[in-house]
Amino acid sequence: MKHLNITIKGKVQGVFFRASTKAVADQLGVRGTVKNEPNGDVFIEAEADSATLDMFLDWCHEGPENARVTSIETNEGELKNYRNFEVLKRGLFK
Repeated sequence: MKHLNITIKGKVQGVFFRASTKAVADQLGVRGTVKNEPNGDVFIEAEADSATLDMFLDWCHEGPENARVTSIETNEGELKNYRNFEVLKRGLFK
């Protein structure tokens, strides 16, 4: 199991990025969270095995149909043992 912090930049808000990310994560068995950042980025915490995370990252480079991903930053983090994948609404967490 690996934990990745993923920051996605580009036209990634207002294009169903979070909902699409959850659908793909659920399909692949990725656990974690996704949220919009105030600066327009999308931030994902994802946990799965390396092969699954590679497939998930491949999708993140494309995103949903109307998204325009310009760059992705990934950093390995500490495992948090998420039980599922959740969309976090703005304002709940800073």
